[in-house]
Amino acid sequence: MNYRHAYHAGNFADVAKHVALVAVLEHLKRKDKGFVVIDTHAGRGLYDLLGAEAIKTSEALAGIERIRRLKGHLPEALATYLELVRATGDSKYPGSPLIAAQLLRPQDRLVAIEKHPEEAEVLSNALASYTRQQVLEADGYDRLTMLLPPRERRGVILVDPPFEAVDEFRIVARTVVAAHRRFATGIYMVWYPIKSVARAESFCGELLTSGADSLVRVEISRDEPGEGMRAAGLLVINPPFGFAKQMVAIGENLRAPLAAQLRVNWLSGGP
Repeated sequence: MNYRHAYHAGNFADVAKHVALVAVLEHLKRKDKGFVVIDTHAGRGLYDLLGAEAIKTSEALAGIERIRRLKGHLPEALATYLELVRATGDSKYPGSPLIAAQLLRPQDRLVAIEKHPEEAEVLSNALASYTRQQVLEADGYDRLTMLLPPRERRGVILVDPPFEAVDEFRIVARTVVAAHRRFATGIYMVWYPIKSVARAESFCGELLTSGADSLVRVEISRDEPGEGMRAAGLLVINPPFGFAKQMVAIGENLRAPLAAQLRVNWLSGGP
């Protein structure tokens, strides 16, 4: 996979991942106490869907562009997500740090980590108008445990790496397990591509060693033939109450327009 997320911004996997992020953030906002969002691989924050990278792959055409104007009685998280996307502009797509920044309250904060200097600079500009944010130009894997536990004692950690290294699955699992030891009550959202079902299953098994009492898996797969990534997953440690049910309802709304199946199952814990 090419690291530059601009090639993949707004694709079917982004839709599922970002709606899930909105659902988690809206749940955390039900309590007045502040929380932190830590994005370990934040990217540039704002993507041009008419840019050379996006046009080269056209992945957004089979993702956000199919549901951008979806209306009717929608699940709350899906409706909020679409409002944020539309507000960004017809040819733009907000990445996870920009989505989070738009949803946070004065008592909440965002720490967006980006390793690549050029991407970090663009990210800083994209978040410049938001006061409760901090952009760190650093390795998200190395920096994460240093930030835990957060002073708020509430928060969500999004781990959304490029998976370009041969041993990236192992690095992700090791990082999340170490982070969970420091901040066991945090909500962890770990994205992964599914190129091999066996490798994905092994990765899920590694995450179970974190000792998390509650772990749910959300996977989305495309029904249509075509090139590129066919399926992706999101492992959520300590999902909010009702999260799995929300994602099932969201999947029902996305099935037809995206021609994709969204499956939700508990690996540990559950209702």
